[in-house]
Amino acid sequence: MTTTQEKPMTLKSLSHKQELLTGGHRMCSGCGAPTIVRQVLMAIDEPVVIANATGCLEVSTCLFPYTAWKVPWMHSAFENAAATASGIETMYRSLRKQGKLKKEMKFIAFGGDGGTYDIGFQALSGAMERGHQLLYICYDNGAYMNTGIQRSSATPFGADTTTQPVGSKVPGKTQRRKDLTRIMAAHNVAYAAQASPHNWKDLINKVKKALATNGPAYMGIISPCNRGWRTQTNDSIQLSKLAVETCYWPLYEVENGKWTITYDPKDKKKPITDWLKPQGRFKHLFAPGNEKMLEQFQKYIDEDWASLKKLQETFGR
Repeated sequence: MTTTQEKPMTLKSLSHKQELLTGGHRMCSGCGAPTIVRQVLMAIDEPVVIANATGCLEVSTCLFPYTAWKVPWMHSAFENAAATASGIETMYRSLRKQGKLKKEMKFIAFGGDGGTYDIGFQALSGAMERGHQLLYICYDNGAYMNTGIQRSSATPFGADTTTQPVGSKVPGKTQRRKDLTRIMAAHNVAYAAQASPHNWKDLINKVKKALATNGPAYMGIISPCNRGWRTQTNDSIQLSKLAVETCYWPLYEVENGKWTITYDPKDKKKPITDWLKPQGRFKHLFAPGNEKMLEQFQKYIDEDWASLKKLQETFGR
């Protein structure tokens, strides 16, 4: 809902905003990450400082001496983007307190799922628990794509990766993916949400909410990777949409403990096979003998969706 001071957000109005991530970077054609970053930066009107964990986004957008970023940007190690952003935000508060800086600023950390779910989890959890005024965004492509498509704890059940490959004994990843957005919500952060680049308005609105809230915020955004997912380079947005419509990646937000599903497919909910079929990393699941794995995958999705609906029913508005 807009106020009398706000103008409705439209594609036309967004098209007049300055691009804060330029073209000419070396992200793969069809990668979801730069689309996500551009949408995130479109949501911001104040000065912003970015901390970026080592990963696809970092190595491809800042090849010394060139950079695709038009905002202050700091490269962190794989595991400490949240700690870096915490330090920057703390320095800012100190300078404000001393009267040396007056302008309002926002702080965002970007990390892939490897640098967020796994080796960056300790720094992320600490930043959320300490209450820093920052937004952490995970562009989630479901593996360590930059270093060779190794499995991460965000990798979906059954996926074929280089460190848990499909073979005669192991049919891909045997564990479920970690649900990090719910884990962040359990930190009692001011705001936590999931978004998808196919629904730009939902994504941008959630970024605005996250940055306006009083306290730390977390967003998980699905980020298709045609190299790791073994898909076509023009499938990114369609795969993002299918992830949402199958409820593999439900869109929801948690504002000060209140759970709200922001898109409910209801009777239009699609089977998980619609999302799996276009991806080469799941092709083995459709071979004879793996029917049980597909059934198990669908069971996991249905259970998680029912659980999320229950959270909204119990802790919603």
